[in-house]
Amino acid sequence: NCSGVAVDNGGSNDVQWCFSQVKGAIDDDVAEADIISTVEFNHSGELLATGDKGGRVVIFQQEIENKSQPQCRSEYNVYSTFQSHEPEFDYLKSLEIEEKINKIRWLPQKNAAQFLLSTNDKTIKLWKISERDKRPEGYNLKEEDGRYIDPNTVTALRVPVFRPMDLMVEASPRRVFANAHTYHINSISINSDHETYLSADDLRINLWHQEITDRSFNIVDIKPANMEELTEVITAAEFHPHQCNTFVYSSSKGTIRLCDMRASALCDTHSKLFEEPEDPSNRSFFSEIISSISDVKFSHNGRYMMTRDYLSVKIWDLNMESRPVETYQVHEYLRNKLCSLYENDCIFDKFECCWNGNDSVVMTGSYNNFFRMFDRGQRRDVTLEASREGSKPQQVLKPRKVCADGKRKKDEISVDSLDFNKKILHTAWHPQDNVIAVATTNNLYIFQDKVN
Repeated sequence: NCSGVAVDNGGSNDVQWCFSQVKGAIDDDVAEADIISTVEFNHSGELLATGDKGGRVVIFQQEIENKSQPQCRSEYNVYSTFQSHEPEFDYLKSLEIEEKINKIRWLPQKNAAQFLLSTNDKTIKLWKISERDKRPEGYNLKEEDGRYIDPNTVTALRVPVFRPMDLMVEASPRRVFANAHTYHINSISINSDHETYLSADDLRINLWHQEITDRSFNIVDIKPANMEELTEVITAAEFHPHQCNTFVYSSSKGTIRLCDMRASALCDTHSKLFEEPEDPSNRSFFSEIISSISDVKFSHNGRYMMTRDYLSVKIWDLNMESRPVETYQVHEYLRNKLCSLYENDCIFDKFECCWNGNDSVVMTGSYNNFFRMFDRGQRRDVTLEASREGSKPQQVLKPRKVCADGKRKKDEISVDSLDFNKKILHTAWHPQDNVIAVATTNNLYIFQDKVN
């Protein structure tokens, strides 16, 4: 049952979110390398991957539920940790290339092993994560400790056998897709044909084959001949979940372009342009900055797409370009705080968004370690907080309210006391269940619906 949002306990559909786990150090002084930069469930939801600024990927695995205690939800425990990217230096441009993991995308599972793509600003890597619980023993030309035996001393032939051993999870890099991006990669997306994927940077989108590392096809290029004429950049891109020829990309000007790869090899001319006309009454110095789209995600059914800009989440029907069918205000109370948010650079924060398993609820992050859920069917929303204060297992999360002006009620938090250094940029929703992963600066919170 992926039905959604808890605001009151009246309806039967209400989900009561409660604390399940928190991963990461408790210290207040956060090491830069430990800051989480991406969160992603695999297609079954059994595995949950996080990437951080130190170039590491940590994979958590959901433990099998205990049948004798159905009220105890299964937990996620560390399955594998590996260094995906190292810091590099571009000697031609005298630029440091950060090891920070920008995105992780799981490939659909084809055999016992799992595969994922991870990328930093310049290089995409395909990793294989596999298990070993047996080891071969009884070689003819090798001792158990690995030393080789002189063949002349071998008198009998024996057949090597596999013996059980402690489970080992190995992560090995299978492909490295490099040297295709001049600018910083912001998105990777795997095609529904299970053969190709795209990678997008500020000005170009490339199409890759998963098996071929030394070349990719440029499918979008918005770089002007004269860089002084540059007016917009690509902020995110994603393939349609079912139509392998269709993808979208969003821009810093608040537009989303849908392209069809059947139309031409270079998709610079879009098939559809989704753009909402600006409300003149809201026009301000910051209008252009806050209209920049930080994330775009297709719904699982492929009918809708969701975009996140600085203040809102919009749901678009792919059949209607003129305006979104739904608009949800994430933190409207910040509209008259934009000046100070510009001065402390928060206005440039890139919040991501995600759908629940059946597309009925969407989720995105905010400041003060708040995150928001919007129930599309019931037109209800809730603000929840990821904090260690309420972190006892099965403890129900209390909805939070922010007071925008004037008199503050007892349970409300005033806008001026919000902590803008605590922000939730990355969230993920389990593809089948009501299990969510929410990244605060260096901690990963896992919340689940209350099991009665």
